[in-house]
Formats: sequence, structure tokens, C-alpha cells
Amino acid sequence: MRSACWAASLLWTPPQNNPTALGDFAEFLKQKTGFDWGGDYEALWRFSTEDSATFWSQLWDWHGLIGDKGEMALTNPDRMEGGQFFVDAQINYAENMLAEADDSPAIIAHREGDQDSRRQLSRAEVKAQVMALAGWMTSVGVKPGDRVAAYTPNVPEAIITMLAASSIGAVFSSCSSDFGLGGVTDRFGQIDPVILMAADGYTYNGKPHDRMGIIRDLAANLPSLKRILILPFLEDTPDLTGLDQAVMFADALKSTPIDDFMRLPFNHPLYIMYSSGTTGAPKCITHGAGGTLIQHIKEHRLHGNISAGEPVFYFTTCGWMMWNWLVSGMAIKATVVLFEGNPFHPGPERLWQMAEAEKLVMFGTSAKYIDAVRKSGYRPAESVDLSALRQICSTGSPLSTDGFNFIYEAIKSDLQLASISGGTDLISCFVLGCPVKPVYAGEIQARGLGMAVDVWDDDGQPIQGEQGELVCTKPFPSMPIGFWGDDDGAKYRAAYFEHFPGIWRHGDWATMTANHGVIIHGRSDATLNPGGIRIGTAEIYRQVEAFDEILEALVIGQTIHEQGAIDVRVVLFVRMAEGCDLDDALCDRIKAAIRQGATPRHVPAVILQVADIPRTRSGKITELAVRDVVEGRSIKNTEALANPEALEHFRNRPELN
Repeated sequence: MRSACWAASLLWTPPQNNPTALGDFAEFLKQKTGFDWGGDYEALWRFSTEDSATFWSQLWDWHGLIGDKGEMALTNPDRMEGGQFFVDAQINYAENMLAEADDSPAIIAHREGDQDSRRQLSRAEVKAQVMALAGWMTSVGVKPGDRVAAYTPNVPEAIITMLAASSIGAVFSSCSSDFGLGGVTDRFGQIDPVILMAADGYTYNGKPHDRMGIIRDLAANLPSLKRILILPFLEDTPDLTGLDQAVMFADALKSTPIDDFMRLPFNHPLYIMYSSGTTGAPKCITHGAGGTLIQHIKEHRLHGNISAGEPVFYFTTCGWMMWNWLVSGMAIKATVVLFEGNPFHPGPERLWQMAEAEKLVMFGTSAKYIDAVRKSGYRPAESVDLSALRQICSTGSPLSTDGFNFIYEAIKSDLQLASISGGTDLISCFVLGCPVKPVYAGEIQARGLGMAVDVWDDDGQPIQGEQGELVCTKPFPSMPIGFWGDDDGAKYRAAYFEHFPGIWRHGDWATMTANHGVIIHGRSDATLNPGGIRIGTAEIYRQVEAFDEILEALVIGQTIHEQGAIDVRVVLFVRMAEGCDLDDALCDRIKAAIRQGATPRHVPAVILQVADIPRTRSGKITELAVRDVVEGRSIKNTEALANPEALEHFRNRPELN
């Protein structure tokens, strides 16, 4: 392995002799297999990837998954294409989620605004509603493999609908209510759902947004529908005119419940997820029930160190994979805390007050949210009691060193900061937190157990301390079982396995550090290439977003033609804070900071102010779409964007001619 030096400041060290689920599992592994990790996480990681079949099989037993494990833990362990886990197992996702359905809290739901919106459902209440709704689905003809789609805010009924579908072997797919008609049709129109669960609307920033008109148009675009399940959110009695197939959610819950869960093969489809779709029609990524379940249990218990009864939260919508990840917390009997709406309404304190009230042990969010809190001037440590909080998780985009430091300085000094990265493609994480490893500023702590993650150069050689492609070299349980409608698997292979034949190339530009941590520098297809040197966008963002005058930034590499040669120049766009403008003096300061904090190659040739920056519905900025606009190419699917009108701020800029 080629390596180079890297140094980062230490921010947190795990408490000594602190019991963890990871240590408990390692002791179980020692008793069952003789393997002794000696307290060394990297040794355990190597075991988990070198003997993957044993690792996942022992994890099944240690947790106590409900189902028949079968005899074969893994076929083709050295082949990513063809490697399959538990091929003769029988399992049901909902059955595992709803085990021991007692009076302990399963779901706590909040909405934007004050905390009077709080709802709480016990495990017994959730199970009763799930079994009744599954009975209704069965009564209207839903069969295993049929699709159930949800167009919904982040409310308990979304989880109940998902669990009801999975309890009878139906496949669940969701979009959040802020999707427009084109975006939701682009997704659900590819999967032919037989049931549509839809809320009549949602609120954001205190304003109601009615969705009944879109629901009518969507129903007309989905001829496969048998029924539409309407959930009141804005009105007690929504107007169902023109929706002959409509049934009120509460009425469906009056149905005769099913008697038991349907156990199906480990890789029976559970979810259909969607790629962002900014470069074409969204890919329909299909995930299996067993792989999703066991992967999430591993991440919640071993990496998150979460125990039964503990409240966990992730700020997400039903259109982002973190919703699917969060709700799996029910499988370890954690209490899942939901939030719907604007996290800054009425102010930046809203989620932190909720964290105090619910005594959250894990608070999950995005790097963008952390930066927004920092720039708001709000410091949670000075306002709320976060004594119960042990872990903050951050994903969506790379968390800057300033973001790391802000969390420890202004939120809480004695918690584990778990920057995590993976995605919809694997419905989980490649790299994430580890309760027995220290936290270094700017670094993701560890590679996930059972995930043979590495960083390769363009020649397919492992490298350390240098930037390269994030890859995974061996199969893992939550690999997609395919893309919906991709019958010959061609799109699936092209998406992951063609760049390095037979190896999963994830599309992240990353560095493996001397601490065995990982730094994500941005998407590899959005890396910059000035003068033929490939650099990651995150290194520029780390410097720029430290400026209080700048709310957010976006950087692209623009192709230019000079003296008969083709090159790339770095162009930086900034959205300014209220009352601030971009002037020559600030441009000079930005360039100096980038030169000092990164390299001279990172310094932008052009810096321009824009009124807004386009992002996907999960909050990620869209560098590729902006690059296409700047270079005069058409954007194929603006419905994938939360604010497509922002693209116009980048079109035909005279400064870029």
C-alpha cells in the first residue's frame, strides 16, 4: 500500500473501561470462534471482512434475529457480483421490528413550532395498528411483491404503513410531501404501486401546503392503483372529490388484523429507494429485507452503542434513506423520535429543546444543518441540558473541521461525534462512528464492520494518506438486490462494478488516514481537475464556509480553452449572509484562506455571488447540475431538485465567458 503522512487534532477519547455493545459482541465472538480482538477495533474489522460469513452469522445469533437462519451464511464470499447472504433463510422485517410489543414507547413524533405537537405510541399500539392495516391491505388484494407507495410527511403513519406492507411481503417506497407532481411521478410511475398512502398536505415554516390536487393528478398517472389511503394532516376531513378509490387511514385501521407475519427469503424485496435523479430518471434501487435489517442492527448496536429503550433521532424526511435507517432502531427496541417540518421554526433552538425534553442519546443531522446552527449564533450548550446526549451523527455531505470543532465547543464537549457516509445505494454506511476509537477533527472514525472498504488509485492499488476512489472489495448484506425494471442487471453493473471490474466503486473521493479513519472529499464525479491534478471539492468548502459572511458555497470545475489547449479552472459561487456582499477584499481573503488551508491549486480563478444554490430534496448541493448549466448543457430532470429555479442564477454569467 502506498501511503503518505496525515495529522489531525484529537477531539474525543472513549472513556476507559466503558462497557459497549461492541465489546459484548467481541466477547461473544471469542466464545463462539476463539477469535480474540484484544480491544483492537482494526483487528476486529479485519476479522469481519476476511471471514465475513462467520461475522454475519455470529451477529445474527448474538442479536437474536427472529427467523430461520438456514445453513448457508454466504455464497461466493470473494465475489461482489454473485455473493449472497443467508440464501436459505426465512425472515420478516416487521416481525423483528415489533418483537416484544409491550407498553414501552416505540415512536415519539414532533412537528415544527412548539412542543405541543408531541405524539407518543407504544410498541403494542404500533403493532396493533400494523396488524390491522396489513389486514386491510390483504382484504383489497395486496400480495407479496406488490408495491405500496407513500407520499407523506415524517409521521408515525408512514412507519405503520411500511411495517404493514412488509409484514405481508409487499414492497414499500416513499417520497416526502414536498415533492412536486413530476418528481413523485418519475419515481412511483416506474414501480406500478397497488396502494398509495398519501397525506392531504404538510406544513413548512408555519405555512400549510395542500397536496390534494397533486394526489388526484398522481392517481391519474398511476393506473396500477387499487386503493388510495388518505391521511389527514392539514384537515380533519379532506375533500375526496374525484378519488373514488380513496379510503381514510383511520377507517382502514378498523379492519380485521392479520394473525401472523409472513416469513420470506432473506433477499425478498423490502424497499425501493431512488437515486437523486439529477442526471436522468431516478434509478429504482431495490433492497432486501434481511440485508437491511441485519446491517442496521449492526450499525445501531455495534457502531452507535444504542440500547433498548433509549431515544434516538435523525432529522430527515421520508424521501431520504436516513428515514429508513432511523426507523430500524425499533428492531433493537430503541425509541424512534421523528420531526416533521422546518428545524429552524420558530428558531435554531427547536431541535435542541426537543433533544433536552426527550433526553436523546443520539442526535442525527446533516453537515449543512450543523453549519447553519453555527452561523445563526445559537450555542446549545448555553441554553439546554444535553446531559443524556452521547452521540451526534452527521451525514449528507462532508463535515468540515470547523463543524467538528463547533460541536465540541458549542454543543457538548464529552460526546462521540460520528461523521458517517454511505448512501441510498447500500441503505447504510461504508464508514461511520466507533464507540471505542477516538475522534479526530475532520475524520470519519472507522470503516464499518463487515465492510471491506478501501481507497484505491486510478490503477486499482490501495493508497493511504492520498486521495483516491472509495471502493468495497467484498460482498455485504445490504447490497441492492437489483434495480427495479433492470431485468438483465446491466444498469446495476454499470452503476457500481465497471470502473474497477467486479469491485464496488462508490463514487466518493476519499483519503484513508494513518488513524484508519476516512476523509471524504466529495463526489468523485464532481472532483476538480485544474492542470491535470485531481482535487476534492470538500477541501475548498472547509475553508470557505468558515467565513461568517458566507451562508453556503458551491464549487465547480469549468472547462476552458486557452491557446489551443483544454484545461479546467476552479469557479466558486457563494451565497452571502444577510447584509453582506462579495467585494474584492473578501475575495482576496477567501483566496488566501484556501491557499493556506489547502493548496494553491485549490484557489478559485473566479468567485461569484449568487442569490441561491440548488440542492436535492435531501439537502445536498448539486455541483454537476450547476456545471452543466455553466457549460451550456441541458438539465434532464429538474424535478429532482428542491429549488430548481436556483439554476437560473448560474446561466449565461458574463464573468464565465
